[in-house]
Parts: sequence; structure tokens; C-alpha cells
Amino acid sequence: MADCADVFGQIQKKEGIAYPVLVPNLQGYERAVKAGAKEVAIFASASETFSKKNINCTIEESLARFNDVFTAAKKDSVKIRGYVSCVVGCPYEGPVAPHKVAELSENLYNRGCYEISLGDTIGVGTPGSVSAMINETKKRVPVECLAGHFHDTYGQALSNILASLQMGIQVFDASVSGLGGCPYAKGATGNVATEEVVYMLHGMGIETGVTLEKLIETGKYISDVLARPLGSKVSAAMSPKIMNYQSTPCDNLFVH
Repeated sequence: MADCADVFGQIQKKEGIAYPVLVPNLQGYERAVKAGAKEVAIFASASETFSKKNINCTIEESLARFNDVFTAAKKDSVKIRGYVSCVVGCPYEGPVAPHKVAELSENLYNRGCYEISLGDTIGVGTPGSVSAMINETKKRVPVECLAGHFHDTYGQALSNILASLQMGIQVFDASVSGLGGCPYAKGATGNVATEEVVYMLHGMGIETGVTLEKLIETGKYISDVLARPLGSKVSAAMSPKIMNYQSTPCDNLFVH
């Protein structure tokens, strides 16, 4: 996060696209706003142990750190998106009780987060555990202000997204070619590949505003640059069929 200003400054911004910057405290917030950010994201864990391992403080202490961020953001008219990690399981504590996620989500929502992203950080969730967690959380936070964030460690991400859709959630985080992970969650893979999510949603007749072919080209490009295998089965299956692949990133991809 220390180099967010450099990264943010090199992004070619598109009208109508949000570019939130993850900030750990007021200093991070100030760097983000100075770089031109109009939206920031803050994060807290539903697991005490994970919070201590990840950001070296308790849940209560992590929330206190954001008091100044909420105050500054309100003054600057900057939107805040909240993230809750370990919503169904923790690598240290095991299963996480749904009421803990609900209470933390309500706290962030009441402080001013316009949306709360519920993150299965280590990818252990199933439609059963995810549905129980969402059912409890939407009692405290309007479902239209909730989003899903599912890592695909156990191959359950798409199933969990489908279960979330059926419970009223309509916003989901995803990662091109499944890039990412968490250094404090041993064995956890990256967030679900955007290609997989878009392919499934289009197959359900849900409009996303994303051109799948260009998304696949982008995933192939970044995978080539990083010298890593494609992290998307959809991309691996469709790439040979896409003849207009270029060696530069696509500039017409629309992402919500």
C-alpha cells in the first residue's frame, strides 16, 4: 500500500468506473486522497487472531484506527467501502460465528461505509455456511449494501456466489485470472477469477457490462507478464478461440 500513489497515478481513468484505494489508517487515507482517490476502502477481520496476525491489533483497536478516516472522508466527500475478512472461517480459529460478522458489518455500516464486502479470505466457505452468514448479516445491514468476496481455495467460489445471488446480493469482487492471495492465510489462493464469474453470470442471463473476450485477453496478458499459468478455466478453454489477442492490455474493458 505504500506505493499506491504511484500505481494510482498511472491508471488511465474511465468515466463511471470506481477506483477505490485500500487504506490502513489516516496516513494511508491522506496519501490516497493526495493522489486523487475519490473512494477508499477499509478492512477489519471477524477473527481476533487473524486481526492480530494480519495488522497487529485487535478488532476493537482496528476499528478505532479508522475513526479519523471516517471523519476526514466525510469532510472531503470521499466514499468508503468496508471489507470484513474471515467471514466463515479463520486459519487460526477455525469456523467463525455468523453473529460476529453481522455485528462487525453493522458497525462499519453505521460509521459510514456505503457497502460492506464479505470476504471468505481462505476460501473454506460452502453455500451452507455462506448462506447462514449472509442470513444473519442482512438482519443488521440492508442486503443491497452487502457484497461478496470469495476466494477459490476449495473450488467453492462460484457456488458461493450463486448462493449469495439467491439471497439478494448483487455485487461481487473478483480478480482477473485469479491473481492474489493472503500471506497470513497459508494455502489460500487468490480471489475467484473474474472470467469465471462473468461467464457464469452471462450464462444466467445477467448483464455485467463486461466484454468476456476482452477480459480473457487482459487475463492472458497479465499472466504472460507475470510468467504464471492462467488462473481461469474459462480463459484456458476460450483463449485458443480468440484470434485477436494482442500483446498489450485491452483499453475497452468495462468493469463495475
